Amino acid sequence: MSNTQRVDKSLFEGKHYLGKPADADDLLVKRRIAILKEFQAFWDKESSLVDIGCGNGNTVLPLAKEFKKVIGLEYAPDHQADFEKLKNELNAENASWKQHDICAAPLESKVDRLISFEVIEHLPTEDGVKNYASSLNTGGLCAISVPNKWWIFETHGASLPLLPWNRVPLFSWLPRPIHERFALARIYTKKRITTLLEDSGFEVLETKLVTAPMDVIKWKPLQQILRKLFFGNHTTIWPFKAVSIMVFARKK
Repeated sequence: MSNTQRVDKSLFEGKHYLGKPADADDLLVKRRIAILKEFQAFWDKESSLVDIGCGNGNTVLPLAKEFKKVIGLEYAPDHQADFEKLKNELNAENASWKQHDICAAPLESKVDRLISFEVIEHLPTEDGVKNYASSLNTGGLCAISVPNKWWIFETHGASLPLLPWNRVPLFSWLPRPIHERFALARIYTKKRITTLLEDSGFEVLETKLVTAPMDVIKWKPLQQILRKLFFGNHTTIWPFKAVSIMVFARKK
């Protein structure tokens, strides 16, 4: 058994850890969509699209009119009502919501395009990513993002002894065995996520570092100053300024 599997089993115990979805108007959501739009080969109005871990539909529903059919996939129905509400607001008639455990099985009907943003780190086992590939037609394209290890803050928090605040700066920089002993979700380097995707049936085409939106700063004037001076671009070359890693890949 690999070290990854041992960490998964001890940390997640076969359970899905559900993250809180962002709002549709959050800067991070807008940044993901803007970066995705630069991946020109992804866009095809005759293609079908699935969003694995769609949450409230904040990403997939605004994209619905760019595809023939879109599916929002979720493990649990917690945000289905919000998905349906946003679907009606956007008149996304070609969109549908589906409850499905991607770790248990791939989609029954394969699709042409796949997105999954900040989801893989919550899966009970990374083996579930193989079902991402199995849900795509051969040559199908995907865009996947995961939290970046080298961002300053622990994005998903950690259960740390004696500390009431669970987003301790630089905690994610600790060695992987220590981090995953306490973290509430996995965290990734470029090498780790690209290796995982390649081992799961994908050909990695490109990676991007997604600039932090600085929403961790609650005082709005300071947040706006930091965004304007240092965090204005959607992507960055500096790992410590990136909250997540986005990978574009093709199904082999």
